[in-house]
Formats: sequence, structure tokens, C-alpha cells
Amino acid sequence: MYCMTRSDQYRSLSFWHDTAPGTLAPGDPLPGDLDADVVIVGAGFTGLWTAYYLARRDPALRVVVCEREIAGYGASGRNGGWCSALFPASLAKLARMSNRDGAIAMQRAMHATVDEVGTAAAAEGIDCHWAKGGTVILARTPVQLERAKAEVEEARDFGFGDDDLRLLSADEARSLARASQVLGGTFTPHCAAIHPARLARGLLEAVRRAGVSVYERTPVLELSPGQVVTASGTVRARHVIRATEGYTPGLPGYQRRVVPVYSMMIATEPLPEAAWDEIGLTGRPTFGDLRHLIIYGQRTADGRLAFGGRGAPYHFGSAVRPSYDLEPAVFAALRRTLSELFPAVRDARVTHHWGGPIGVPRDWCASVGLDRSTGLGWAGGYVGDGVATTNLAGRTLADLITGTDSEITRLPWVDHRSPDWEPEPLRWLGLNAGLQAMSLADREEARSGRPSRLAGFMGRFLGG
Repeated sequence: MYCMTRSDQYRSLSFWHDTAPGTLAPGDPLPGDLDADVVIVGAGFTGLWTAYYLARRDPALRVVVCEREIAGYGASGRNGGWCSALFPASLAKLARMSNRDGAIAMQRAMHATVDEVGTAAAAEGIDCHWAKGGTVILARTPVQLERAKAEVEEARDFGFGDDDLRLLSADEARSLARASQVLGGTFTPHCAAIHPARLARGLLEAVRRAGVSVYERTPVLELSPGQVVTASGTVRARHVIRATEGYTPGLPGYQRRVVPVYSMMIATEPLPEAAWDEIGLTGRPTFGDLRHLIIYGQRTADGRLAFGGRGAPYHFGSAVRPSYDLEPAVFAALRRTLSELFPAVRDARVTHHWGGPIGVPRDWCASVGLDRSTGLGWAGGYVGDGVATTNLAGRTLADLITGTDSEITRLPWVDHRSPDWEPEPLRWLGLNAGLQAMSLADREEARSGRPSRLAGFMGRFLGG
């Protein structure tokens, strides 16, 4: 009788895992107690980029990474594959956190980070299907078009021009993505479509070549100043870095630091050229639209549409379970939305369905930092915008740990501390009410043609 191997088990996590090269069999677990200079909890993009840049800054550092499953198991291997300059906090919010110059510096750093990911991947020989085609965000109702104009106006207020974000006419938008009912949109060149699991697994090999010890199938039971306790031993180190994103609430003492919000994705079979003639997306720009209930997609290197969005419920107590990765109602809604956007895929077969948690802090603002008195460091709270942001986080942590004063260590997100989420049942009620509100707001705007007051109210409650 056939028995599923661990590698097979991990391939079922997502389309990206299913098509990643090489083996997904987990490496060796921690063999016992160890001493190190830096121990990192989590082998997603944050942990791997941190290890990568630490090894480059100081090859003599003893760096250890502990991972519950395999490298790239979580959001790093399951996301939409947007290596973008998006940051979860707006320019206006960043300016309130620091000042105008700080907000501009943060956005410029994100622009540069997109190219840094591509450069690092190329230098390490990682074929992550890199295609820097930018991002087109479609406006498909008059209200969405007004939001597009407002986004461009905010960018102009902070000194960013057409080279960074520009408003598109209906014809310009359709020249990039031939979706239905397009009235206009925005375009930024600061995004590349990638295969995220290829990048994550390639980074794993790169850090191991650099001398970093990565222990997979090593659940962390507790972290505290100077040590990480796992099921198979304790790692003692001056610096302990938490890089656990949506899985953070599973650590003692961190139950309310972020909430795990599930995002779902589907992927079609490879589409014929006749379909692509109707769809467009030449050059593989990533795409979405300006509805409140977020959607996102890309044309994959092998000619599929990979498409995702929000809509899955938040689970009481910040619970994270494999069974939550599959939400048939959300998959069905994604299928309907994709067919509405691109009628050419109406009869295409959907070959993969998957999901997973992203980490959302209470104020919807990612952060990175290091407490020098305790040696505890962290990065996360990306709200789904982490593919590039994790790279900036890794470089920042490497500078902070090695005592390197740099422009990136002075960015406004460094040492920012988000408040904890409310206790249950308040956060369960609030988050799921917010989810329903965003869905209702989209329907209300489609019906009335006016901006939703409900969305504005809930946005203040959820995003700060």
C-alpha cells in the first residue's frame, strides 16, 4: 500500500510547493543542546534572509535557525508571489510615526529592496521565475477609480512621480490586463512576479552553503533572553530572533502580538495562447483591483493564473490548523471572481487550492527591532506584503545585530512596537465583523456608486 512521504505531504501545501524543484523532505532536527551567537526561530523569508545577511556581514558568527516544519512551509511558500514595494502602512501613517522624510525614506527603501531580492537570487543561482513586470491595479467602478486617483495624489504629495506610480486611463489599463469593466487603474514598476517556494528553498541552500545551521522539524517551545527551548534541545545565544509571523500566537507570551488571518489561493491549468491573447498580462505584471476585500494574482512562468484573496474567517483564539488552509466557499468565490475578471478562463480547470495564515499586528504596521538589553529581536506583521519586506527586515536585523549604523536602521519601522490585540472574544468579534463589513462595502459601492461609510469606519477600527 502506498504511504505518503513527508516530501509528498509538503508538496500538497500549495501549487508553489508542488512545483518546487528538488526534495521537500525535512532536514535533520536539532540534535541536542547547542551554543551559538544568533538563534533564529522560523525558516521563512524573514529568518532565512536574516541568516543570509548575517553570514555575509560576519562569516565567523555561529548562526542557528530552528523551524517547526520545513523552510518555506508557511506564508513564504504559499503567497501570491508578489515581490513588491508595498508596505502595509500608508505614507501618511509612516509620516505620523516619524516625519515626512522618514516616510519617503521608507518607501524608497522598499523600491530598492525589490531589486535587491532579484540581485541576491541571481547571485545565488536561484531560479525563482523572476519577472519584473510591475503591478497593475484595476479600477472597475467609478468609486474604485476615485480611490486610484487618491492613491496617486498621495504619492505626488510625497514627491513620487510617474516613474513610481501613475494613473492609467481605461485603454492604458486594458493594454496591461484585458479584464472586464475596466475604467482605469494605477501602475507601478516596483514589483516582480516570482515563484515563492523556489525562492525559499533556494535561500535555504544558500544559507547552508554559507555555514548557517538550519534545523527543520524542530518545534520551538519557548524563547527568552539568551535561549530557545525546543523539543530536542536548547540553543543558547546572545541574540534570539523571532521570525514566526502568522504562527507567533503559538509561542508562550506572544498570543496577542499578531493575529493569523487566512488568505486563500487557486491556480488554473496552463492556459492556451488564445486565452492569453484575450487576457493580456504580457511581461507578467501582477494584478488586482481596488475593491475592499483584497484580491491579487499573477501569470505564472508556466502559463497559469495564480489568484488569491481574503474572505476566510478568523478563528477563535488565533488558532492555526492545517484544516483551516482549505475553505471551499472562499475557493468558489475566487473562481467566480477570476472568471468575471477574465472570461477567457471560465472553462479552465483549477488544479490547485490552498491557503495559509498571514500575520496582522493591531495597528496594521510591520516592524523590525532589537532590544539590546535582552538580545531579543523580531521582524514581522507584514499583513501579506512580506515577500520584499522580509528582505529589508533581514538586512536591518543583520545591521542591528552586528552594530552597523546604516540608513536602513534609521527607518521609521525600526523598533516600532504595535499594541497587543484585544483579548477574546473581542478580537474574534471585531475581525470577523470587519471581514463581513469589507464584503458588504463592496456590494454597497457597486449598488450605490458612492464610497462606503461602513468601510471607512471599519478601516479606522482595524487599521488605526
